[in-house]
Amino acid sequence: MKIDRIIEVPTGHICIADTGNGKLEFLSLGDYGQSVNLNQHKSVSHQPIMPLTEKWVVTISTQYGCSMGCEFCDVPKVGPGKNASFYDLTGQILGAVKLHPEITETKRLNVHFARMGEPSWNPNVLDCGKWLHTHMNREFNVHPVVSTMMPRHNIWLKTFIHTWMRMKNRLYDGNAGLQLSINSTSQKERDRMFRGNASTFPEIAKIMEGIIPVGRKITLNFAVAGYEIDPSILLTYFDPALYVCKLTPMHKTNTALTNGIETEGDYTDFHPYLHHEEALKKSGYDVLTFIASTEEDLGRITCGNAILSGTEPLVPHRDI
Repeated sequence: MKIDRIIEVPTGHICIADTGNGKLEFLSLGDYGQSVNLNQHKSVSHQPIMPLTEKWVVTISTQYGCSMGCEFCDVPKVGPGKNASFYDLTGQILGAVKLHPEITETKRLNVHFARMGEPSWNPNVLDCGKWLHTHMNREFNVHPVVSTMMPRHNIWLKTFIHTWMRMKNRLYDGNAGLQLSINSTSQKERDRMFRGNASTFPEIAKIMEGIIPVGRKITLNFAVAGYEIDPSILLTYFDPALYVCKLTPMHKTNTALTNGIETEGDYTDFHPYLHHEEALKKSGYDVLTFIASTEEDLGRITCGNAILSGTEPLVPHRDI
């Protein structure tokens, strides 16, 4: 794997790698800390990140492009979703870590399978999760997270999800994550935003049947953009004892803006998320409200972005 480009943005680095089979994109990032981004009823502005020895975030691509065609995501512009190999996945993680050879250990290394591609199509993700625990967990205290929109045409989806959750519960003793991209409780809205490629709530409930998470609950993610979020519908399919709801901004990708999809008002302020948080909490759900800074969003490090799609960071940045 050859790294062609490293872009320094306010919170870390965006890397473009050529594997010989195509180009992949991965991130090495710092974190402001939960006291800044998470469940804080205040605006979020850019500030110094935590030391990487405290928390380090690596986000990798599981596919070369993506075939899901979500109406808010730039990644499909890169090309169809072809699975990255096991060595492609581990190579991205090692490439990110080697950007900082001075860091030999950290209290928490979050590895997100979430840059380009739909990870549940790629069984190599499961092998990579095992490799991470065997080869990197002692020094880096790895917390891997799979983010999926639960593609309805993947006949192996249940096998993938249940295998990942067994790894979360047993191998990682709960210190791993599964995030389901939900966004709306309206099936009509979900069909439109996911181009008919996401499983329905009854289909998701059937797949998830029998899963009881150890440690961190399963996350239901909602990118707030005027979509319906009805707690009474969620309660029919997702037990608050097993699931936590996460509210995020709809990130300002070119595709989302072209389609008129964005978070109301100032998305770096708590206001657009408040009434959803209150309604979900009244229904018994734990709620994580994550608010990004402008530098994080326009720095192209957030979900749905890809430099390979032809975009560039819209904040001060430089190639190194």
